[in-house]
Amino acid sequence: MSTIENKITKLGYELPNESAPLANYVPVVLAEQSKLIFTAGHLPKNKNGEIIVGKLGDSISNEEGYEAAKKAALATLGSIKSKIGSLDNIKRIVKLLVMVNSTADFKDHPAIANGASDLFVEIFDEKGFHARSAVGVASLPLGAAVEIDLVAEID
Repeated sequence: MSTIENKITKLGYELPNESAPLANYVPVVLAEQSKLIFTAGHLPKNKNGEIIVGKLGDSISNEEGYEAAKKAALATLGSIKSKIGSLDNIKRIVKLLVMVNSTADFKDHPAIANGASDLFVEIFDEKGFHARSAVGVASLPLGAAVEIDLVAEID
């Protein structure tokens, strides 16, 4: 097990296997010449493998949304691991997009996105700091609370 995977376990997180696509796309694309890896959107799943659903500002709390963002972030890492073999090969988290399923008047998108951002910094230390966009959307696939995609630089 890699150093990063050990750290994930020690922090009390569980790294999921690669996420299965819901439509006509692949979960991860490695741009080998640029050393960038791009993930598709990943949804948060609970311990039973069920999608965490809900709308921020309505049916789920900010705390639940924050935790859902962490789960989706872990899902991106599970898919990346399946493509590059070891998360120790991640040189830096570059860019994160967090889409938040929210009501029209919801304004705490950054607080929800921090679930993912905080996780990456916790796991990767300074290599986890990244550029980020957090946006609210009217709906997400399967009613998911959040969807995250990620760009990382690898060795």
